[in-house]
Amino acid sequence: MTPLLAALSFISFRIIDVIDILIVAIVLYELYKLTKGTAAVKLFWVIAIFYVIWKVVAYFHFTLLSELLGEVISVGILAIIILFQPEIRKFLLFIGDGRFLHFFSDKLGKKEASDAYTVEVEAVRESCHAMSASKTGALIIFARQTPLDEFLSTGEKLDAYPSAELLENIFFKNSPLHDGAVIIKNHRIAAARCILPVSKNSNLPQEVGLRHRSALGSTEMTDAIAVVVSEQTGTISVCIGGVLTRKLSASELRQLLYDELTQKEKKND
Repeated sequence: MTPLLAALSFISFRIIDVIDILIVAIVLYELYKLTKGTAAVKLFWVIAIFYVIWKVVAYFHFTLLSELLGEVISVGILAIIILFQPEIRKFLLFIGDGRFLHFFSDKLGKKEASDAYTVEVEAVRESCHAMSASKTGALIIFARQTPLDEFLSTGEKLDAYPSAELLENIFFKNSPLHDGAVIIKNHRIAAARCILPVSKNSNLPQEVGLRHRSALGSTEMTDAIAVVVSEQTGTISVCIGGVLTRKLSASELRQLLYDELTQKEKKND
């Protein structure tokens, strides 16, 4: 056998090996996306480097050092679970709510008609336009596939028909319901004054306040859509998947909500 054939036989891959590598790559990439912008991402890279060093040491048969590193890693698993508890929870929610198979659901699943969301989207657009002009702070959450029972239980249940007038009254500064978030679920205003988790993202602008951080926190953990009106500037923002899009007009807000709620593919400009 020639050296070339020997080398090829040594590095040959089976199909199952390719699948194995792809699955690991996808899992690592999704973990990185979930931890990006948080303090946990630094620990993520430290653990990855530590693991590579351990494997290199084991490959060169440094027995004592390899065993020492192995013990440290085995003991450190519990510490990793504690340190990464929020990220592990987000990852499990990511898998459990179906976003892990989002590509296939987009291709094979049925999409809801855009007119199904006309009432609530128009109500949010009109109310946000008015609250932006008056600089009235607001936080509105659109529930999608991920259950939001944990958030709903912290607020006041309404089960009301969505209208711009009702939303403006809820977020009126003297209203007892103006603090917290309104959650829209199944085409109804399900609850108001809901408490949301606050994002720990350290890369946010200094002017981003508690409402925006709550919007980020809720969308980092779920597939919900968060609409925010700034009390300081009147700026309308939308948060999806932990990404904040700021300075939207009322018409841009309406189009974005329609596109996201009906899962339409955005057209390239």
